[in-house]
Amino acid sequence: MSLEELIHNCKKGNRQAQEQMYREYSRVLFGICLKYSKNKTEAEDNLHDSFMTIFNKIHQYKFKGSFEGWIKRITVNTVLQKYRKETNLSVVSEEVEEIEEVDSSYSDVSLPSLLKYIQELPNKYRITFNMYVLDGYSHHEISELLGTSIGTSKSNLARARKILKEKIETSIKQDVIS
Repeated sequence: MSLEELIHNCKKGNRQAQEQMYREYSRVLFGICLKYSKNKTEAEDNLHDSFMTIFNKIHQYKFKGSFEGWIKRITVNTVLQKYRKETNLSVVSEEVEEIEEVDSSYSDVSLPSLLKYIQELPNKYRITFNMYVLDGYSHHEISELLGTSIGTSKSNLARARKILKEKIETSIKQDVIS
């Protein structure tokens, strides 16, 4: 079945087409959910919610632009909408901390360790870090999507980087000791 046929069948509510779409795109979308979530269980919940939104809004897809890009955007927006509702996204201070350059000795940190450190960040820092560093959003776009100021976005990014730097330094020191 072609992508166009798959989308048309999903628009009709065909369960087999929805299952095929899930099988085809769940890995990519799960990766996005994992970046924005605290852990695997939360990422799985976010993936489920994203597919529910995709299937509910699939009639809005007009075959203009990439379908994968469209469902990725829905996934990011679905996850962000969940966190936007949480009070954890509010910030007490908007002071922007100085952003330090990352030491190249940090390249020894494994990808799973880095992902774990990112997932351990408080929601507001993790989301801002992922949006800015991993997904290429500007501070202006982040502030619009999260309903915060540009200063808050910059501050959250600086704090996320500081926390990650501390976690990485601690990890490296522990590796040297053991």
